[in-house]
Amino acid sequence: MEGTYYRNLSEPLTSLKGVGPAAAKSYRDLGVVTQSDLLQMRPRAFEDRSRVQTIDAAQDGQFVNTKVLVTGHSYFGGHSFRDRILKIQVQDCEGSGARLQLLCFGRNFLERSIEVGGLYYLYGQITRYKGQVQCSKFELHPAPVEGMPPQFGKVLPIYPLRGSLSQRIIRRDEATVLSSVALFREELPDYLRQKYHLLSTDEAIRQLHQPSSMESEDAARRTLAFGELLYMQLFTRRHEGSTRPEIRRESAPYPLELRLIASLPFSLTPDQMASLKEIRGDLDSSRPMNRLLQGDVGSGKTLVAWVSALHVVSQGKQVAFMAPTELLARQHADNAAKLLSPFGVRLAYLTGAVKGKERTLLLEQIAEGNVDIIIGTHALFGKEVVFKNLGYVIIDEQHRFGVEQRYALTSKAEVPDLLLMTATPIPRTLALTVFGDLNISTLKTMPPGRKPIKTLTVSEASRERMYRAIATEFERGHQAYFVYPRIDDTGESDLRDVTSMYEYLKKEYPGVSSALMHSKLEEEEKMRILEDFKAGNITYLVSTSVVEVGIDIPNATCMVIEHAERFGLAALHQLRGRVGRSSLQSYCFLVFGNDLTDVGKQRLRAMKESNDGFYLAEQDLLIRGPGDIVGRKQSGFLNLQFASLTDDLDLLQQASQAVTQLLKEDPGLLRPEHAVIRQTINESPMFQGSIA
Repeated sequence: MEGTYYRNLSEPLTSLKGVGPAAAKSYRDLGVVTQSDLLQMRPRAFEDRSRVQTIDAAQDGQFVNTKVLVTGHSYFGGHSFRDRILKIQVQDCEGSGARLQLLCFGRNFLERSIEVGGLYYLYGQITRYKGQVQCSKFELHPAPVEGMPPQFGKVLPIYPLRGSLSQRIIRRDEATVLSSVALFREELPDYLRQKYHLLSTDEAIRQLHQPSSMESEDAARRTLAFGELLYMQLFTRRHEGSTRPEIRRESAPYPLELRLIASLPFSLTPDQMASLKEIRGDLDSSRPMNRLLQGDVGSGKTLVAWVSALHVVSQGKQVAFMAPTELLARQHADNAAKLLSPFGVRLAYLTGAVKGKERTLLLEQIAEGNVDIIIGTHALFGKEVVFKNLGYVIIDEQHRFGVEQRYALTSKAEVPDLLLMTATPIPRTLALTVFGDLNISTLKTMPPGRKPIKTLTVSEASRERMYRAIATEFERGHQAYFVYPRIDDTGESDLRDVTSMYEYLKKEYPGVSSALMHSKLEEEEKMRILEDFKAGNITYLVSTSVVEVGIDIPNATCMVIEHAERFGLAALHQLRGRVGRSSLQSYCFLVFGNDLTDVGKQRLRAMKESNDGFYLAEQDLLIRGPGDIVGRKQSGFLNLQFASLTDDLDLLQQASQAVTQLLKEDPGLLRPEHAVIRQTINESPMFQGSIA
């Protein structure tokens, strides 16, 4: 296949004529380093200069695009000659000959270059004020004897700017790169382009940056967006299709599961029971389970995971339970020991901190099948970890792991069942994109007796009142968290940090027991602090966001989050979920600074409006994009350049349907019509090593 993939142009932008150090730095600030980066730099808007738009036809706020005659110059305003503002009067040469005043704020020099009686092409945004038609943002270019100036008669892309960059510079550089490539290689099969009315890849990338019309620009973006979504689907669903050799008998709970449920001092919620039934059905089917268990903080996901694990253990298979941090893995291991050990379940805990003879012995026991459930961190998918009969993989806080990391663990089993858990609910549209046909179980029912957390926003002026309210909670025998974004005061001095505030709060609450916790402490020290906190020996904990997940202190009723505007909605909701875990009324104080941005205001407003993690997940997707919801940093495949997960739902569904059909009919991509996909996967750097 001839041509070049538009992602394969690895030459730096400095290889282009006219791109010096200043322009290169400005491009880097936009995340653009190579020529491929430049081609993937999507215009933020377009100016339609391909059609005449007369002055009299344009409404207030619209743009005119027409040929005009300059009829006069005058000045207005100012108390001296230097302060006056030039006004240029023009008359439309098209339409009814309407008149327009061009207000030249800071552009008095135009008097010397714009000649009265001259003909010019005008593009600008008009306003209608007290019966007059005016324009202060405009471009004027002399009319040539024949044709139009190069800036007219076409659709012009508008790019984001930084530093020394201008629209002229970026358009020039885009044109240089486009002209250097004779043909961009096709990435989509002909039958898909015909079915969904898409352009060729070559035409799409060229029409995106040099569109012949507004319609062609839209078709170009949709083509490139469809390609992104299609290959993302292939990437995330490439291991679908394998089945177990036998059909298992109809699903029913084993005695071990029933004994655990009967031993609990409470009843499972309806959502927990329904989710267990769904998971059991998957575990006992011939097709491997691929299920997401999502539920709000405190809804009981981990208990569902342990009960379902016993279903697999009862069949003589091993279970791997992976958590993103040692702190969280250790807490899961401790809780599992209390819950499952009385029933003879053999447990092991494996992280990077387990070393030497202890690690060697533990690995031997796992390989020999003498361990039923292995709980750990990333260490579980290390090459030295070999399972005798791994049948079930459970991944907690799945969004902190990339797609490849999840696969590294599931590949240790022949045909494993996979349960992903998250307290950051994933909107259906996003789940469809990232996980394909992933089944979803949802826990919305909260344990009975819990009161909704009261969320309050706190400005600097209200800080002392907040401290007094928390002191009242201390007098009632309750506990609190104080969370800060930094460990110490190095770097950005305008941010409060845990180290300084720990000392400050000791003066604010003299005689009240406290502790300091952050990521630099040893895991054993963190666990000791949490045990003391849980036992009531510590009244308040001053911490970074390491307390975000997995910590359950029923007596804690206050969560203070400093610089709350700097946290994402998902993190704020997780932190808030550390309180409200009993029948006690709990409070979350979101403390914000004076430089609150619009995005920060949106987040705090959403937190005040709702305690519903599902609603907040939708808001987070709208405000921030997919980002941390699915682990973009780890997988690299949600850094979408052309597609929008909120605006392109039709493309999303079309891509999903196309991949479903493809994997069903030609999972090996062996048919001639799929050669273009196979070659793109093998040769384009975005996909190399990603899809088998």
